[in-house]
Amino acid sequence: MFYTPLCELLGIETPIICAPFGPWDEVALAASICTTGGLGSLGSAARTVPELRGQWSRLRELTDRPFAVNHTTRPFDEEAFEATLEEGPAAISFHLAVPEDLIAQAHASGIMWIQQVTDARQAAQALDAGADVFIAQGSEAGGHSGDVSTMVLVPQVVDMAGDTPVVAAGGIADGRGVAAAFALGAQGVSMGTRFLASTEMNISDEWKQRIVRADAVDAVKALNSERVLPPYSRPGSYGVPRALRTDLVDTLRDHPEQVNPEDAIPRLMEAISRGRGDEYLPFTGQSAALVHDILPASEILRGILQEAETVLTAAAALTDNRAPKRTRP
Repeated sequence: MFYTPLCELLGIETPIICAPFGPWDEVALAASICTTGGLGSLGSAARTVPELRGQWSRLRELTDRPFAVNHTTRPFDEEAFEATLEEGPAAISFHLAVPEDLIAQAHASGIMWIQQVTDARQAAQALDAGADVFIAQGSEAGGHSGDVSTMVLVPQVVDMAGDTPVVAAGGIADGRGVAAAFALGAQGVSMGTRFLASTEMNISDEWKQRIVRADAVDAVKALNSERVLPPYSRPGSYGVPRALRTDLVDTLRDHPEQVNPEDAIPRLMEAISRGRGDEYLPFTGQSAALVHDILPASEILRGILQEAETVLTAAAALTDNRAPKRTRP
């Protein structure tokens, strides 16, 4: 249906990447995405190396297809990164900063590097550092994102990237968004929120149902997140989380001094380790407004690609300049 140079590079059959969800368990989801032809991802945040090795082993039992392991700088875990190099996934994805030294280590281990960028400055750094794939993530995205919209950022990064494939992210949850990404010059799409609302994703049903009910304005920037999340551990890191509103999110915005980091950070991390945390900080993008049901990931992926094909065909017909000329009365 769609096969771009990105597919050839990553060894996948369709140019869809499932976003990583930090410390939440997404093994079953990643396996489904991989077996359906896309690139599944596993996060590494706030997990011990034995936990991560267990996840990687479970995923390899479920599929022999390529997958990515994600790392971030909030905080960066050296031991987990070394374990990832030993594991040898098809790719390492990274966001919140551009680490030239880590990119070199990945390449030395024969692992491709997928660098998420949120502005032109980061894209330039990633290009100089030799990233193999760019994910241009617009500010509409859930989790940590920047300030530039997808519609502006994607063509800006495409113009800079040359032969390096660019993947669009942020605000995309259906075939219309995929078609738009291709029109902007992207070779693929990364989606998070749409796949959070899948049957395989191991989060609470309450979080999934909130996504289905949410409007775009319900997904807000969680300001002052340093009071509830671990600090950045590398210079140049940047990103403000976007989440559905909760009492905690509102308090962080209006009265941050009332949130004690020494209490809030351990409480949130403990909740996340149990597969929850959505009662505090349910990372979700504005594309929640386009999510109307909870479906198996394979059905979501296939349906989106079919819709994208239909949309592109309709757009071509709409702009066909061979329409018959109107005759004068």
